Amino acid sequence: MTARPANAHQARLLRLLRDGGPNSRAQLGDQVDLSRSKLAVEVDRLLETGLVVADGLAASRGGRRSHNIRLAPALRFLGVDIGATSVDVAVTNAELEILGHLNQPLDVREGPVAVFEQVLAMAAKLRDTGVAPDGFDGAGVGVPGPVRYPEGVPVAPPIMPGWDGFPVREVLSQELGAPVMVDNDVNLMAMGEQHAGVAHSVQDFLCVKIGTGIGCGIVVGSEVHRGTTGSAGDIGHIRVEPDGRPCACGNRGCLEAYFSGSALARDAEAAARDGRSAELAARLETTGRLDGADVATAAAAGDPAALDLIREGGERTGQVIAGLVSFFNPGLVVIGGGVTGLGHTLLAAIRTQVYRQSLPLATGNLPIVLGELGAVAGVIGAARLISDHLFSPA
Repeated sequence: MTARPANAHQARLLRLLRDGGPNSRAQLGDQVDLSRSKLAVEVDRLLETGLVVADGLAASRGGRRSHNIRLAPALRFLGVDIGATSVDVAVTNAELEILGHLNQPLDVREGPVAVFEQVLAMAAKLRDTGVAPDGFDGAGVGVPGPVRYPEGVPVAPPIMPGWDGFPVREVLSQELGAPVMVDNDVNLMAMGEQHAGVAHSVQDFLCVKIGTGIGCGIVVGSEVHRGTTGSAGDIGHIRVEPDGRPCACGNRGCLEAYFSGSALARDAEAAARDGRSAELAARLETTGRLDGADVATAAAAGDPAALDLIREGGERTGQVIAGLVSFFNPGLVVIGGGVTGLGHTLLAAIRTQVYRQSLPLATGNLPIVLGELGAVAGVIGAARLISDHLFSPA
């Protein structure tokens, strides 16, 4: 992809076609503040760039029928969602429909060189299936730590040793031969749920990801709020217990030290060894270690200790979210990430705390729901990230 929109009007048209699919000139005109003649000029210029193509005759609205316009069907975006213990890589078309998707285990602590060797191998494997025969027009990348945006550089990520200051955007752009944008993984989850998930019709919402770490995507007026330096939403390091457990960030009592994937596994293993849970003890003896999925299975079997772990974690998380709700007054709270396999027991505990602690005016019509997209939310968000960049004036 070499062409870029020449002005804000063209950028607006490209994003409308991305989000709404093929449309007629008349329907596009209903959504933009342009005269018919000016709209015709901008559409014709986009057709000349090859970013959009004619796509059959539109439905008649009286008079001469016009052609539908759609984004060029050959455009391909690569979405990369790097987690602490796994990575998702997907190829999408320009309308962010997933054409190919791979998931593999990964240890982000191995460092950026090893991780990106694996990512590039997965991208090549997808390309070889035929979904991106001409390569990629751009790539979006999510990482599980703070990112200085838009430089695409991780900054002191607590669970990513060796990544501080690594030029992700620059290095991956050279390897792929295409533009790259980088963001925190929870921001991409929020963008994915906004594009194709439960937040599709909401302009102001919070997206809380509970996995190996805990973060929050903040969407204001349909745009991700990243803060001055890109660290907005780092709620896993809000203190929930004074002088509490040590956290990977160097402080004590953080939410993440009590209810993240690793904290939950540690507490579950303690419950198994202390004789508080026969169910967890049996699973620990079989596998040698426990994770959130084991806690979910034990809870589904009615194990009291597992249920208590989920409720306690949900209450602490809900305590933090309640403060965010009182401050931000969102229209929706989405809960996602690996720990959401704990399901409705977790959701009920979070809801109870939020509805109890926040003002009725903020919570009277506030849905708190699980995300709809699961593992693909991040890669859809990554594809949207790079398309937002490419569908902006150069």
